Amino acid sequence: MLMLVLASDPTHAVGETVYDEKADARKQIEAAIRQASEKGKPARNIVLVFGANWCQDCRALAEQMRQGELAALIEREFVLVKIDVGRGEKNLEVATKYGVPVENGIPALAVLDAKGKLLYAQNQGQFANARRMSYESIKAFFEQWKPSP
Repeated sequence: MLMLVLASDPTHAVGETVYDEKADARKQIEAAIRQASEKGKPARNIVLVFGANWCQDCRALAEQMRQGELAALIEREFVLVKIDVGRGEKNLEVATKYGVPVENGIPALAVLDAKGKLLYAQNQGQFANARRMSYESIKAFFEQWKPSP
């Protein structure tokens, strides 16, 4: 099987999408809240990842989040919601609601508790240079925001 790869991002095949450009962000968040607080399971925090498929830093972050211990940590402790912002014209009201000024750079993350209460929002473009961030620093962010037992 032949797989074409983007020259600037060898981790994603041409045409592969990280963000669902047609998804309803509000419905995604509602579903995440239901999933995060399922009865009979430990509560999990919700991470909203604002980004876009054209954004190489967004794609780099997505690839890091699929690796090893970080992938296991996210699977165990979080419900992940990837919200497409297009070229800065989509889901801006959702970003504003959660205190994430996407104009400061994407990807940008917000962390909610299992009930949907905002715990933290990146407001200074902290992950906007994700291609140059270390795996350890990204993992440390998720370690910091995993739910307390």
